[in-house]
Amino acid sequence: MHLIFYSPLRSTRVLASIAGSVFFFHAFNARAESLTDPTPVSGWIVTVRANAGYAANYDGSKGVSPYALPGLGMRRPNTPVSFSAPDESPGFALYDNGFFKAGLTGRLRTPRSSATYTELRGIHDIDWTVEAGGFAEFWTFNKLRARVELRHAFLGINGDVADFYLDWVEQHGPWTFSLGPRLTLADQPYMNKLFGVTPYEALLNGVVTPFDPSGGAKSVGVTGSVTYKWSEEWSTSVYGKYNHLVGVAAASPIPTKLGSANQFTCGLSVAYSFNWNGF
Repeated sequence: MHLIFYSPLRSTRVLASIAGSVFFFHAFNARAESLTDPTPVSGWIVTVRANAGYAANYDGSKGVSPYALPGLGMRRPNTPVSFSAPDESPGFALYDNGFFKAGLTGRLRTPRSSATYTELRGIHDIDWTVEAGGFAEFWTFNKLRARVELRHAFLGINGDVADFYLDWVEQHGPWTFSLGPRLTLADQPYMNKLFGVTPYEALLNGVVTPFDPSGGAKSVGVTGSVTYKWSEEWSTSVYGKYNHLVGVAAASPIPTKLGSANQFTCGLSVAYSFNWNGF
């Protein structure tokens, strides 16, 4: 299981990150053990991450903002370290035989506000959104991993979205390299919330025109990462992602008149792992 979120950095998110990190270490430090401890362990191997970088302000934005958010991973001591791409959603495997894995997944989407991004004046805001569902992944070869996530969004956005991942993974000593394409599909309610514009909103904004999108392909892209494992406990990763809006998403006046169909993410992640004999 791992938790990695990407979003623009704001003061409320920094406070949430700090509070979450403080809570985590206070809650688990008492029963944490080093991975180099020769004593056999049970329980879990917990990995905490600090992620920072730059990402698009919102879907269709031409601007980027810094983000800084924590991540969390958990696995059993007798299971091997499995590859996870930096842009996949957090998930918990209910079944894992080494070649095929399936379980629950979820993602948190940060808000979009015209008060923050003034080019969106008059266009509806989007509150915090939770996306929850399931995932399945399998290794077609020893170095090629395929993954699909199906999630339902609620609160800020109500709709369904599917993400498809394909990653070629190379391991050379302490180095791990990955690169692969991406595809995102979404239904009409999901696309309408992100890219739709009503006639009244178009009138208030003065730049965009009314737009009522259908469901379909949202974006295609590619993600790459490089990880160096310093020790059993510590590792560092750098990553980059390029997404290009397609179909009705690219035709929306939000990217065409106010932003861009090209979406970029880059970042750095530092991870620390330890044994925890918890639940």
